[in-house]
Amino acid sequence: MEEKRIRIADIAESLGVSTATVSNVIHGKNGKISEETRKRVLEKIEEMEYIPNMAGILLAQNNSRIIGVVINEDPKYENRVLEDGFIMASLNALSREVNEAGYFLMIKTTADWSEISKFASMWNMDGLILIGFCEADYKKLRENMRISFVVYDGYFTETSRIVNLVINHYDGGIQAGRYLKKLGYKQALCISDNYSCMDKERMDGFCHAFEPGDVQILLIPKCREERHLFYKEHWKEILKYHAVFAVSDYYALDFIHYAERQAIRVPEDISVIGFDDNSASRENLPALTTIHQDAKLRAETAIRALEDLRDGKEVESKITLPVNLIVRESTRKMGEG
Repeated sequence: MEEKRIRIADIAESLGVSTATVSNVIHGKNGKISEETRKRVLEKIEEMEYIPNMAGILLAQNNSRIIGVVINEDPKYENRVLEDGFIMASLNALSREVNEAGYFLMIKTTADWSEISKFASMWNMDGLILIGFCEADYKKLRENMRISFVVYDGYFTETSRIVNLVINHYDGGIQAGRYLKKLGYKQALCISDNYSCMDKERMDGFCHAFEPGDVQILLIPKCREERHLFYKEHWKEILKYHAVFAVSDYYALDFIHYAERQAIRVPEDISVIGFDDNSASRENLPALTTIHQDAKLRAETAIRALEDLRDGKEVESKITLPVNLIVRESTRKMGEG
């Protein structure tokens, strides 16, 4: 038989005090409660092994210590957004930093912009971090929420009390392009599912490293099945190039796997560079040459910015973090092999 859960009413009855008194002690509202009564309640709570409803306690406090993370469930993830390498790395880093700072982490995935403010207010959050939203109305959200929030790679007009935490996408593209040029490639293919926001910056940086007209931009479908059909239809055109830059590790690794099924070797026949440096890029065979972004530094900066916003301190509306090229086995000099 399941053991009966101890209630506030049980503690109050055993002490001969009101449930309000016990509730106030649990929630730290001790202003009108004597020290003797407070100690008696706490001792009885321990004696009876009362398990508090933490959600209720947090919601009742002015400071819930909850940091929320909302991730855009873009169709390209095919309902597996939390399995994406960049998202996993970001959440792992945020989890560690949130724990070390003494907060709780709460995660939500959605493609519906209107759900963000409901999620934040429902849990009385101390702060919010948005990941993957590109052209959303951040200003409107700011006006409808009192909660401080930080955006990962947002694209919007600078707005007070919102910190846009970005990486240097353009420089990452330049680094990838210059490295391929150094390896002897005079032409390259650049693949992405769009030409906007951070993907555009990455591609523009990459193109800047080459002569005008030497980079072909190939816009691919988000859905994997459709993307592979697209590759099949354009494979002869793709094979004119011996170097490929994908705007994410996700697309770079998918391209490598498709190419290998067509008996095209990486890097012997074609060199491939990605962007993000997620765990899959390191575990793949061949390991992926990619642009590294520091998830830990970004998480630290995000938490610090949220605390500064909450405390009314001056915070830069846009903070840009550096990136760097990581060379692995998916690239080699032109003509080798």
